[in-house]
Amino acid sequence: MKNLIVKSSKAADQVFAAYPSHIKEKMLKLREMVISVAQELDEIKKLNIELKWGEPSFITSIGSTLRMDWKPKTPDEYAMYFQCNSRLINTFKTVYGDLFTYEGNRAILFKLNDELPEEQLQECIKVALTYHKVKDLLTLGL
Repeated sequence: MKNLIVKSSKAADQVFAAYPSHIKEKMLKLREMVISVAQELDEIKKLNIELKWGEPSFITSIGSTLRMDWKPKTPDEYAMYFQCNSRLINTFKTVYGDLFTYEGNRAILFKLNDELPEEQLQECIKVALTYHKVKDLLTLGL
């Protein structure tokens, strides 16, 4: 495995630390999944974790910003957000159908007690992190 530079801002780290205990484990699992996928991709040398719109956001030089969050107004779910003007969510719907629960063209929603479809979610993360390299492919390489 290559050496991926992961630069996490203090503000993003504070958001992860502040999640209630019942959700913190889920959010940290998603965070580690994003880092792990980035680690596997030779074309990604650096992964920045920052706050955008108050949400932990993952940024690469060749990707579309990927965000995640849990909100108290929907305590039984958490989400991974994608840029709504990209082809990401529409492609996920085409490839994976109803495997995921979607919020319009901007998010994949997860229920607290549901099992994550990890393999497929890792593929979604991969195409988001490399979006500018795959955006012209019919199904983004999925």
